[in-house]
Amino acid sequence: MISVFLPTRKGSERVLRKNTRDFAGIKGGLLKIKLDQLLKSKKVDEIILSTDDDVSIAIAEELRDSKIKIVKRPVHLAKSETKLIDLVDYVPGICSHENILWTHVTSPFVNSKEYDRIIHNYFEGLLQGYDSLMTVKSIRNFIWDELKNDIVNRINEEKWPRTQDLRVFYEIDSAVFINSKENYIEFHDRIGNKPFLFESKGLCSFDVDWEEDFKTAEILFSAINERY
Repeated sequence: MISVFLPTRKGSERVLRKNTRDFAGIKGGLLKIKLDQLLKSKKVDEIILSTDDDVSIAIAEELRDSKIKIVKRPVHLAKSETKLIDLVDYVPGICSHENILWTHVTSPFVNSKEYDRIIHNYFEGLLQGYDSLMTVKSIRNFIWDELKNDIVNRINEEKWPRTQDLRVFYEIDSAVFINSKENYIEFHDRIGNKPFLFESKGLCSFDVDWEEDFKTAEILFSAINERY
């Protein structure tokens, strides 16, 4: 079974009220969209909204769904300077189920079908010897290291190899991390020792991190013209 950990907090610094302000004409914004997406998932059993934000709480309460559990986050874990590891160590204590999916409202293009596909791959991966999953975006272009003054993903001696002959790197897009509660406690991390790299496709890797991202995502979200 799957518990979802969905964190929000008040006082967003880079994008003002990014979690809850109207987004593409939708009241409740990115949080409302994300809660709806998770509720439509066939493989999500519990949604933990971890927040110190009264507006976030009000949006979740309006949905009146028993899958959503609102957990008021302690003050020391809701600061901009809060260390990620402290939040990670807090998570298993508030989730009911053995497997924990950590996601963010800032990934509006990861919909219910994509969550189901990701969760399916997580459990398939466990059978293949993986112990966790994280979503990534592949980088298949030339990567230049300023300190080395050279390409760092070359796999032969050719100065400018074909792009298909470059080593593939992966950018963590922070859309989804899935790990067992046991691994959370043992490794103090959202992933274990051998994560399955689930490659995000298209807009699924889009992360709303800056005001420009917010505005761009609104345009794209509206253009898709489908019920999320």
